[in-house]
Amino acid sequence: MSAALRELREASGLPAKAVARSAVMSPSKLSKIENGHRAPSLADVERILTALEVSEEVKAGFMRAARIAATEATAWRLYRRMGPHKKQMQIKAVEAQTEVLRLFQCSAIPGLLQTPEYVRAVVARHDYSPEEITRTVGARLERQAVLYENGRSFNFLLTESVLRWRILAPAMMAGQLDRISSISRLANVHVGVVPLSVPQADLPGTPFCIFDERLATVETPHAEIVTTDPRDVAAYVTKFEGFVRVALHGDEMRDFVDRIRDELLTGQETS
Repeated sequence: MSAALRELREASGLPAKAVARSAVMSPSKLSKIENGHRAPSLADVERILTALEVSEEVKAGFMRAARIAATEATAWRLYRRMGPHKKQMQIKAVEAQTEVLRLFQCSAIPGLLQTPEYVRAVVARHDYSPEEITRTVGARLERQAVLYENGRSFNFLLTESVLRWRILAPAMMAGQLDRISSISRLANVHVGVVPLSVPQADLPGTPFCIFDERLATVETPHAEIVTTDPRDVAAYVTKFEGFVRVALHGDEMRDFVDRIRDELLTGQETS
């Protein structure tokens, strides 16, 4: 795989630095991958092939080979060591190549829907320097521009508990809920909320995201799991659609979110 990627890059005539920049990785990382000193992740392979502008047929062939080890896990501590703002840049690159995104969250507001205050509260849980926190917050907010691009569809499913989890003070949490309602009115954005009072046939498990139907990422407490095996991705699609059927949508969802927001503000006034 490594030698083949190097040969593709050399045949393209593109400088290694330009390919690395487009693939959102350092030149040294690309060099290690091309020389077999570092095994590329599935996401690495896809980004390199996209940067090289290979045909869909060539890309499909390489991705099939990469799927020999179709599931991988990367510990969060490695992302923290790399720098969380760089992780945001990697996610942005994957989102830029996605037409239909489906995201299920039972732990936190999805990054694409977060207010600056919510982003900062999430990032500040870790022992990062003030500079790193600021860069990471900026990188996550920058990702949100993709919501306004034509030709893309975003489908978010949240459990009610996510809306009630007190990551922020009530007034700021109310602002976060207002943002969810506002963004849900975009033509290409769909937000569903699964109420705790609705009978369920499934368990929420862990948060996951499906990019088209080619890749799924799953968040566990210690690592991010990435799979491109079609059978695994299909399992997450099925799980997502199951929760879609019991979620609130449209005006009904917005009314529900507004009631939770009002409860937060009323509780603040009486406390």
